[in-house]
Amino acid sequence: MRSQRDSGWQAAGKVGIGLVVGAAVGLVGWSLAQRRHRRSLFHPDKLKRLAALGYLRAHPSVDSARLLRDYLQWEPHPLLRRRARGVLLRTERALRS
Repeated sequence: MRSQRDSGWQAAGKVGIGLVVGAAVGLVGWSLAQRRHRRSLFHPDKLKRLAALGYLRAHPSVDSARLLRDYLQWEPHPLLRRRARGVLLRTERALRS
């Protein structure tokens, strides 16, 4: 007969596995969303614009820097503007090196 302690550890293990699997699925989903919305920088949906910024962050180029400068002039949402500024600075640093 199993003790209560053993079944408690089994439950905790299942919860831990569920958290890890959930995080992995979330990361894969976010990565796919970034790819799918890479051209959605000026889309009305804020989440799509955030995904596009994530894509540009991972793919620095001269064209990305130009696009981000235009985007900063256009973006009305302060949090997305701040995120775009950070992506632009990172892109410029990557291009300098």
